[in-house]
Amino acid sequence: MVVDFMKKPIAAAIRTEKDFSTALRSDVDMVFLLHSNIMTVTQCVKEIHSSGKKAFIHVDFSEGIGKDRYGLEYLAKQGVDGVLTTRTNIVRTAKECGLITVQRFFIVDSHSVGTSVESIKISKPDIIEIMPGIVTKKIREFAGKVEMPIIAGGIVETMDEVRAALAAGAAVVSTGEAALWSMKV
Repeated sequence: MVVDFMKKPIAAAIRTEKDFSTALRSDVDMVFLLHSNIMTVTQCVKEIHSSGKKAFIHVDFSEGIGKDRYGLEYLAKQGVDGVLTTRTNIVRTAKECGLITVQRFFIVDSHSVGTSVESIKISKPDIIEIMPGIVTKKIREFAGKVEMPIIAGGIVETMDEVRAALAAGAAVVSTGEAALWSMKV
């Protein structure tokens, strides 16, 4: 099952080289590379795997890697475990390439909940990420409407926010706050 590796309740959302190094030494089991490129992805994936973690690439922000079947096949051949994206078509293609799929949804109003649920029915991602992660009321609502793990991400800055998201039904919380990556929940 796809969630068997989701044993730790916090994922590292990486934007900088310093954060990357910190994440490799942390207790997380999932590393989200939010800004990657064709020149560094192979080495990053090797280092992430050597640290006993799963490597996820945010394909919407990757540079030099096509947002199409060939780009996704390339990532799979580099050993990437999964991808993050907001795009329904990328989710379907990534699944065909054998990648774990995390579809991100930005919840800004009640209408976005309905359109997101409809998109989930079409794309059938392995995992969904609700953003921002501090909207526990919406996490709880999604947890009652969909049948896949939920990652809460975005603007999560404190351990109290991590605990609130987990209590609302999130399986994992992704955060760029390095101080939280090795905290015990």
